Amino acid sequence: MLSMIGLVAALALLVHMTLRGVNIIVAALLSSLVLALTSGINPDTALSEYYMDGFTGYFADWFLVFLLGAIFGKVIQDTRSAASIADWISRRLGPDWALFAVVAACAVMTYGGVSLFVVGFTVYPIAVSLFRVADYPHRFIPAALVFGSVSFTMTSPGSPEIQNIIPTEFFGTAPTAGGWIGVFIGLLIMTVGGLWLRALLQRAVRRGETFELPAESPLRSEATGQGGHTELPGPVFALLPLGVVLLVLNVLSQFIDSKTAVLVALVLGIASAWVLNLRFVTGFFRPMGTGSQNALIAIANTCAVVGFGSVAAETPAFGSFLDVLLNVAGPPLMGLALFVSVVCGITGSASGGLGIALPIVAPDYMAQGVDPGAMHRVSALASGGIDSLPHNGYVVTTVRAISGETHKRAYGPIFMVSVLLPTAALGLAVAMYLVF
Repeated sequence: MLSMIGLVAALALLVHMTLRGVNIIVAALLSSLVLALTSGINPDTALSEYYMDGFTGYFADWFLVFLLGAIFGKVIQDTRSAASIADWISRRLGPDWALFAVVAACAVMTYGGVSLFVVGFTVYPIAVSLFRVADYPHRFIPAALVFGSVSFTMTSPGSPEIQNIIPTEFFGTAPTAGGWIGVFIGLLIMTVGGLWLRALLQRAVRRGETFELPAESPLRSEATGQGGHTELPGPVFALLPLGVVLLVLNVLSQFIDSKTAVLVALVLGIASAWVLNLRFVTGFFRPMGTGSQNALIAIANTCAVVGFGSVAAETPAFGSFLDVLLNVAGPPLMGLALFVSVVCGITGSASGGLGIALPIVAPDYMAQGVDPGAMHRVSALASGGIDSLPHNGYVVTTVRAISGETHKRAYGPIFMVSVLLPTAALGLAVAMYLVF
């Protein structure tokens, strides 16, 4: 009982400190200490062994993917390809479709392999100018950014995002695993989520809410807009590197392991971005250096929550929880979905949760003969629901650092379209895999 109380208390502490702006590495270490003290684990063993094994293990497995992904995102940003894509989509849809323009810009770039954080910082200024003209409430911008970046793009078949690559390591699958059901669920989340978010926005407008830039917005003292007379690459040349990443990944993964395929795809994506937009290139080593720094920060934050989850996995409460799931009366896919969802929720990280959950349960389910393709897609979908609770790193960054909003104002719509909807879609996916 004390271990269970400690697990809940440690998670609550992690969420609380994250919301208060405490560095996630510090928050994860302190929360891990609470886990150790309430579960009868030697604190030194908990931090120096369990925590560090999880931290360094995840770093060793996925650093190169984070590194090349961050460099690719920085190159796309520095060659102004990201701005070109966002500007082209916003001009085609116009201010009246501001919400869908923001979601579409985020979705195109993330499905093309651009880092989430690069997408958020790039699209935000354009979102502000569109929402200002349409007089839509600013507090919905974070929801549009989060929904377009994570809710369906990172969990759909063929996506180069790491949440779709990690399951390939444990189930021997390709990034396209999951068949037509995976495609259907991705389209369902995109359609229903977009309409739901629009309905929430329209209801707020009917209540009299209007556009107002928050005091903490980074654009408060800057001119907003789409770049004025600044020249941008043509949209075709801006989009082609993203297409290169998608094509190379999904072709090569049929012949080599998916982790190697995504590395090759990102290298070719970087090269094609430079070649196709050479006149916009201001340097080669600077974006590589900045991208490397961004990769270190991103993976260190993820490793921190993986370390916390690794300590949690050693507690009696976690062991009891695992026993219940593995022996739950129901199909294995249901147990897999529940376990991955809860672990991702505990860590506040889709990739971090997958890195903890799959090594524990994948061998058992594979031994039971469960379809690997179904397990891959269910795992990916399960990682993209409860992980988006308030302490999720991308949610915190988008709400506070990018948009200058508060969780009180902005998190409600995020919860509905990035937690409730994907979780419901996960249940539907499990049912469909069982029937078909």
